[in-house]
Amino acid sequence: MAAARPSLGRVLPGSSILFLCDMQEKFRHNIAYFPQIVSVAARMLRVARLLEVPVMLTEQYPQGLGPTVPELGAEGLRPLAKTCFSMVPALQQELDSRPQLRSVLLCGIEAQACILNTTLDLLDRGLQVHVVVDACSSRSQVDRLVALARMRQSGAFLSTSEGLILQLVGDAAHPQFKEIQKLIKEPAPDSGLLGLFQGQNSLLH
Repeated sequence: MAAARPSLGRVLPGSSILFLCDMQEKFRHNIAYFPQIVSVAARMLRVARLLEVPVMLTEQYPQGLGPTVPELGAEGLRPLAKTCFSMVPALQQELDSRPQLRSVLLCGIEAQACILNTTLDLLDRGLQVHVVVDACSSRSQVDRLVALARMRQSGAFLSTSEGLILQLVGDAAHPQFKEIQKLIKEPAPDSGLLGLFQGQNSLLH
């Protein structure tokens, strides 16, 4: 397989992994657009399973913040508990065991906390990070917007779920395309991004 040019941010199933960060019960009523964020992350998880992209799931202090919400559809995944505001220390062994890994697709909460710190740690390891913007949120929409801008400044790619899904599948002739097409037939639910970005374009330059 030809190496992808890092500056382009190409996403290929054989060199990608999906990270699902801390979508837990106690956040349900505090995170803006929580149902929509989980719905999009669940779609990413279903596509990852169809394309055999590995998936890692974390939970922040589950004794206090509860388990992963069932609607994510993460049955069969073993969540890794953490207290650090980054997924990377908990997933260090997994990352070290995958020398072919180039791209991390990142979903979850909160954007200014565990998503930002995970992104910085992954970039520091030389990995490409693709933040799934319609699958990441915060309690505060200001924190969410500025965190997305901060991650982009540091070298992460901001992508929508559908954009990443179509990169992963690559070709309408792919044997799994019909199943994936069913998943993306309806647009991703609105998670407030259009209103968030309007008038704030300077933050994303």
